This record gives sequence, C-alpha cells and structure tokens, in this order.
Amino acid sequence: MTDIRRVDLSIPSAARMYDWLLDGHHNYEADQRACELLLESAPSTKALARNNRWFLERVVRVMAEERGIRQFIDFGSGLPTQNNVHQIAQAVAPASRVVYIDNDPVVLAHGRSILDENDRTAIISADMGNTPYIFGHLDFTSLIDLRQPVGVLFNSVLHCIADEDRPKEIVGRVVERLEPGSLVVICQLVSDDPQLRHDVTELMRVQTHGTWGRVRERWEVDDFFDGLEVQRPGLVDVTDWRPSSELQQRQRSIEWTEYGGLAEVPPRQRHRSATARNA
Repeated sequence: MTDIRRVDLSIPSAARMYDWLLDGHHNYEADQRACELLLESAPSTKALARNNRWFLERVVRVMAEERGIRQFIDFGSGLPTQNNVHQIAQAVAPASRVVYIDNDPVVLAHGRSILDENDRTAIISADMGNTPYIFGHLDFTSLIDLRQPVGVLFNSVLHCIADEDRPKEIVGRVVERLEPGSLVVICQLVSDDPQLRHDVTELMRVQTHGTWGRVRERWEVDDFFDGLEVQRPGLVDVTDWRPSSELQQRQRSIEWTEYGGLAEVPPRQRHRSATARNA
C-alpha cells in the first residue's frame, strides 16, 4: 500500500481539492488553501462540484438500470466518498464489476483500504493515458471482459490533461477497445469567459506544480465525442442531464460549468475494437 507519509502533501492535487469541495475528509492544508484561491476566482465552484457528483450518480444508475451495463471503468476516479460508482452499480446489480484508475498516491491508499473488502472492484495505479498498461493489468483483466459492453467514465477529469498529452487521443484509444453498445461518459470544466479560462488554468497549474490541463470551451468537449453516438438529452451542463429534482437544477455554478454527457459506441467500431484487442 502507498505510504502517504512519503507523498509531498504541500503540493495540492485536483483529486484532494475535489474532495474538499465535497466536504470530504481526505484532503490537507495545501489542498484547502488552493481551494480558497480557486473560490476567489469562481465562487460557485462548490456548487459545481456537488452538481457533478449528482450527475455521476444519475448517469451510472442509468447505465446500470436502463442499459444493463454490468462492468465499469472509472478513469481519474478521485478519492472514495459516498455513492461511488461500485456502490451505485452494485445497488442495481450486485454482480457489477468496477475498475478505478488513478495516479494520486493518497487516492490509491484510501481507495485500496476501502475496496479491499469488495472482490468485484479494483483500483489501478496508472496515468490514464497509459492504455496498454491499464488494459493489460491483471486486476483489469480479472474483472473486465472486453467482449461485452463496458461503461467508461471520464468524469470531470479531462481538464486535468494538458493539450500536449492529447486528451482526445486518450479517449480514442479506450474507445477503440470497446465492443459496440458500450457507453462512454465524458464531462469537463468549461467556460465562455476567456479571462476566467486563463486565470483558473494558470492558478491550477501553479498550485498543482503543472499536473493540470486546461479549462476548455464547449466545442472542444464536443470534439471528444467524435465517432460516438451521443444519447439523450445531448451534451449539456451536467446539471441539466436528466435531473432527478428541481432542487438540484437550481443549485447552479455561475462562472463555469461541467459540460458533457453520455454516448454509445456504434456498430462501426466493431472491427477497430477487435483489432485493438488483438494488438
């Protein structure tokens, strides 16, 4: 297990900052200070974090209940909190299997301490762009059957990937390996305000010592869905993605939003996915 004492906790991480925004307990002073600076630029960010968590709960439930997905891959999963992907999916179908992917040592330490008690879940330490390593990992292959549809989540994580690391290609390499009928969730932070995009991007790059990507525009997120069939209600502020209550709809972030949705891998991917599996 990762020794948290050897992690430089003076450097904030996006995962631990998100935990603080959700009133979690697995964060440290540096994360709290970074969040306070972030709230100065975007005061409604705590509402944004709550909206995103509610979206995650809804979209996983839809995949499990309505679409019959029984295996999930959660990229950049973050710290375990209430209603994690495996808890939502297994409440629908106890046999559901979930693999979490993250590279934050604190996430890995806390995650393993919880997931060790559930033999249908695993957490893999990896950069999400290292597709061959992830898909070849024993914990992955023991839980995920790529001959069957899979639910893949890139939930509030692609803004942590810099342009030079090609986030669209990361998504594409994963999609290539999926069977038709698989479902893919993508959402990330966007803003229509160029100054806010610049200011928050720079703040997070400085605070996380470069482990950050960029606040993007909606059209850039649309591009991540290239080759996928977007499902209803389309690509939206996730607060508007099949909301379960009007209360949640009213708790909006103002300065920026989580934008994205749910898409399906179409039949034309079949040849590419078979090729990728045999590569």
